Amino acid sequence: MSQQLEQVKALTQLREKARLGGGQKRIDSQHQKGKFTARERLGMLLDEGSFEEYDMFVTHRCTNFGMEKETFLGDGVVTGYGTIEGRLVYVFAQDFTVFGGSLSESFAMKICKVMDQAMKMGAPVIGINDSGGARIQEGVNALAGYAEIFQRNILASGVIPQISGIFGPCAGGAVYSPALTDFNIMTKGTSYMFLTGPKVVKTVTGEDVTQEQLGGASVHASKSGVAHFAVDNEEDGIRVIRDLLSYLPQNNLEEAPALHTNDPIDRLDDSLNEIIPDSPNKPYDMYEVIGSIVDDGKFLEVHKDYAPNIIVGFAHFNGTSVGIVANQPKVLAGVLDINSSRKAARFVRFCDAFNIPLVTLVDVPGFLPGTQQEYGGIILHGAKLLYAYGEATVPKVTVTLRKSYGGAYCVMSSKHLRGDINYAWPTAEIAVMGPSGAIEVLYGKEVAASENPVALAAQKEKEYRDAFANPYNAARYGYIDDVIEPRNTRFRIIRALQQLATKKVTNPAKKHDNLPL
Repeated sequence: MSQQLEQVKALTQLREKARLGGGQKRIDSQHQKGKFTARERLGMLLDEGSFEEYDMFVTHRCTNFGMEKETFLGDGVVTGYGTIEGRLVYVFAQDFTVFGGSLSESFAMKICKVMDQAMKMGAPVIGINDSGGARIQEGVNALAGYAEIFQRNILASGVIPQISGIFGPCAGGAVYSPALTDFNIMTKGTSYMFLTGPKVVKTVTGEDVTQEQLGGASVHASKSGVAHFAVDNEEDGIRVIRDLLSYLPQNNLEEAPALHTNDPIDRLDDSLNEIIPDSPNKPYDMYEVIGSIVDDGKFLEVHKDYAPNIIVGFAHFNGTSVGIVANQPKVLAGVLDINSSRKAARFVRFCDAFNIPLVTLVDVPGFLPGTQQEYGGIILHGAKLLYAYGEATVPKVTVTLRKSYGGAYCVMSSKHLRGDINYAWPTAEIAVMGPSGAIEVLYGKEVAASENPVALAAQKEKEYRDAFANPYNAARYGYIDDVIEPRNTRFRIIRALQQLATKKVTNPAKKHDNLPL
């Protein structure tokens, strides 16, 4: 055998060794936990045969605590690029079979390299997290590695889409990289995120709590809002990532790919003409409205289990990718509170950063009252949503279905926050407040002093309803562009989006804004 052939054979053997990560025994252990390996995950995520790996032969450089005696090719993270549905993406997947996926200086350097490449090429970055945290033996070098990654997350924010799959542990400083990315997907039962673990919590606060209770997928999907998606298994998580990318552009200078659809533009849905209940206090399901107006009834909801009084997610209208924000009358009457304001504001800002038009479906009775909300800063959090809509320069189409009262009217993509096209159904009620509250303010003393206060209050309420429980008062001033037939909503939204396709608006030049955090 020639020397060159021997060298090629040695290369092949090194590659085989690198692909085994921490060895077959640890791979088997990973499988026993119901988890896939880093390479298996990338194989499922990327188009077949598209993965090109970087830095397979990188090893750590640590000599503390006898670490020089144990090295693994790749050093615990698999990095590179590939395609998803033919579109370029950069990826890294942490390998739990090597030092528990702990982060070293070399490990961080590999991740930073693909993030830098992604920025140069204008392509999304997808990170799959499964790590025990910083490699303690490396001390401050590991911490420096995390901070280098965070800095890149920050600079990439709003430039390229960043998606994190949390498919195992993600604790301590490691949690901040996913928190800085656009979307987090967690797997139920096998993933968790927290800054301090159960043992530290017990020592400091005396609380007894499990990893799942402290930072499991269900907790972060429903209570904290850290996770945008909680999935049953890794296969579902990979499907969500692939699906999500189909709605997103490659970067902030491009538009999302248009999809072909056979769903007619002018498809009417007669059920919408009867969906609003006769009683203003009765709920209906906003999902039915969304399902009936979007292409093929397909809607990818984001943050489904968090603040369900507002719905956010992606859909297509005549093949155009759109972000939908909708109040949900079935939950807390669709009221805006701290969590729903934060949830929607974050989503609106993402869509605006990546040129995705916004369709807002309004049925909002106002902001949630009470000391808990006021002490928690509802004013600041509500201002976030107001701010997000006001600064957004993408096409904005708003449809008011029923209630739109008080400050919540202003906040929900009103004409005054540069809403481009503002429609209303004939059932829309746009006013400072609901009839009973308004009568109390306007005629409280008169009603109290009358011989029949109940009858007078009812009469005044009817007068108020006749004046404001319709969209025509707002339409008189041009705040509503048209009152539309509910069954025609899909057609009118699509026509509006077609008209707005060439919209150009720029905000005043500034270093950056000062969002009310």
